[in-house]
This record gives sequence, structure tokens and C-alpha cells, in this order.
Amino acid sequence: MSRYNFASMKGLEVAHSQHSRNEETRKLQITGGSTYVISLPKKWVTQNGLDKGSSLLIRQEENGALAVLPPEIGKTDKTEEAMIKVSPSDTADAIIRKTVSTYLQGYNIIQIRAKDQKELLSTHRNAIKSFARNMLVGTEIVIDTSSELQLQILLSYPELSVPSALRRMAIITSSMHKDAITALKNLDYQLAKDVRATDYEVNRFHLYIIRQLKMALQNPRIITEIGLQKPNDCLGYRLITKMVERTADHATNIAKNVQVLKKQLNEEFLQTIQEMNKVAISSFETSIESLFRRDYALADSVITKANKIVDLEKKALGSSKETDIEEATNVRLVIESVRRIAEYSMDIAEVVLNMTIDSVIE
Repeated sequence: MSRYNFASMKGLEVAHSQHSRNEETRKLQITGGSTYVISLPKKWVTQNGLDKGSSLLIRQEENGALAVLPPEIGKTDKTEEAMIKVSPSDTADAIIRKTVSTYLQGYNIIQIRAKDQKELLSTHRNAIKSFARNMLVGTEIVIDTSSELQLQILLSYPELSVPSALRRMAIITSSMHKDAITALKNLDYQLAKDVRATDYEVNRFHLYIIRQLKMALQNPRIITEIGLQKPNDCLGYRLITKMVERTADHATNIAKNVQVLKKQLNEEFLQTIQEMNKVAISSFETSIESLFRRDYALADSVITKANKIVDLEKKALGSSKETDIEEATNVRLVIESVRRIAEYSMDIAEVVLNMTIDSVIE
């Protein structure tokens, strides 16, 4: 006898074999000679305010299960608003942290008002407006008065999917890393400064992706709308997004160390660090590509490739001994950052292996 798994976000689940307090087994019936029907638990019907003739949304999931959703779940999500009250004693950083938290929680309108009908400090207003414009993807300032700022998030799911945002994030990170090593080779302070300035672009996509993933966990209906295939992808993308952001941080660290160097490094060391860099950045780019291809074998190859970084690091440390003592600390920090980029590439690859293991087992 065929069985169907019905799951609602309010707790209705009919499982194949295992039972819990939220699961019941119902027999499939046939009526009229061609229509299959199954009864729904009365408690679930009552909890959702349903009655005879109520419309239900039935959706087939990726794993073949059927989800039975009450009518309100099938409707467009209502606009969520958050209010942040600000006093003169609050720091701009504290207000920004609250703003980020409300953004990540999926609020579409964020109101920032002065307490007791007073005015917002100009330093607060300017800091919030600058942060919103530079860091919160899809956000517009729709009200800007002396006592209130109102931010509205206008970007819808299909306009920038999670995979698209992560790909942009990875491309920027890869470019930052290459530029940081070029700045090291040529002792180019301006290029190093540009790398540091670019880091905010990675951070803004990082915040945007976290927002989308949090909303998908709260409402699984939008998982496909944000560009993912199944709920488990949310965890994988969350981990990988953080690793890409950390990789960008290490490119920034390399640039910072370049800015404090007083003279060009010796040629032997530069050649060795470029060898390390070639392995690290190739591993990073391949690990990201394995995610988008959902390619187990490609992800597995990253781990073999990135492991070569250990011997190259020893070689780089050996060649760095010729460096002046005053430059030695910065040089070793550069070596560490390149190594960490390779390690994050392996971490990304391992997540992809976990996400794609079903493709290589029987």
C-alpha cells in the first residue's frame, strides 16, 4: 500500500514507519473509483481554523513528500516592522548592531526613532545612513527627519538569489587575495589600501545571505525562491558563506601587513610566497566551483591540492629568515594568512562533500 508523508509547518506529519507524538498513521482510501483521499487529524484542523470547504495548499517536496499547508501559509508574507528607540547616551556602534540584528531577522521596515520625541543626534543619523547604504543590500532610506530614520528592504528573493550573492562574494574575495599578493610583491601601498576598502563589499553580501537563510529557516516555503534546492542546503551555505568572509579577512590582513613594510622583500621569499598563493587561491576557487556544480569529486580534489600548502609554508618560513628582524613579524603573518586561505578552502570542500555525498553512494 502506498503511503504519503503530509507535513505542515504547524506540526502535522504522517511518517513512513517511525512514530512520535506529532505523527499519526492514516490509511489511504479511494472514492469514486479514481480519487484517493486521506483524513486529517481533527486537532490540526481546529488549530488552523479550518472547516468543511476550506482550501488547502498541497506542495510536493524535494524528497517526494507532500506538504499540506493552511491557507495563510500560502499567502505572501506580511510586511514585518521593527522599532529601535535611541537615546543620546547610545553609541553609534550600538545602534548599528541593533539595526544589523533586525535586518538579519528578516524585518522589511526598520524604524529608528529618538526616545521621548527628541531629536536624533546628527552623528547617529549619519552613521546609520552611511552603514545602511554601504552594508545592507536592498535597503533604502525612505524617511529621514531630525527625529526618525526609516529603512525599507526592497529587494525580493528572485532578484538576488543566495547562490548568486555567494558567487559575487567569492569573486570579490579571490580578487582581493590576488591584489594583496601583488601589493606585497611590488610594495604597492595604494593597492593594499584598495584591498582593505573592498572588504566591505564582501561583508555586505555576507549579511544579505545570512538574512535570506534565516528567513528560509523560519519559512521553508521560500527555500527554492532564494535559489536553494532543499532545507539542508541552508546549513551548508551558512557555513561556506562564513568561510568565504573569513578568507576575505585574511586577504585584508595581508594588505594591512604590506602597508607597514618599509622595503621590498627578497626575491627568494617573494617567489616562494607566490607558490603558496597559487595553491591557496586555486584551492579556494575550485572549492567554490565544486559547490555550484554540486560535484563531489571536484570537492575531494581540493583537499589533496590544498594539503600541499604545508611543505610550501615550511619553504616560505625558511626563506623568510633572510628578512630584516623589524620586518620578520609582518612577513610571518603574511605566510599564516596564505596558509589559512588554503585551510578554509579545505573546509569549504568538506562541506560540499557532505552536501553531495548522496551522489556517490548506492
